[in-house]
Amino acid sequence: MKDHSVLATIKQDIANHLGQKVTLKANAGRRKIVVNEGILENVYSSIFVVRLVNDNKTAVTYSYSDVLTKTVQLVFV
Repeated sequence: MKDHSVLATIKQDIANHLGQKVTLKANAGRRKIVVNEGILENVYSSIFVVRLVNDNKTAVTYSYSDVLTKTVQLVFV
């Protein structure tokens, strides 16, 4: 029950920053960390979408559980 409220809090916090610039730090496996900058484009019920700044055609999606498990770290600029 506690995890549900934590995920709801994470979702609301991310939704509050919709349209803002964000720095993503994602774990790509095997000790690889990928750092990207983008704009928080959409928020859905189970995922959020970030449009990368360096390439307008590329968007990445992550789930809120990725933020909870610290697979993805977001820094709002």
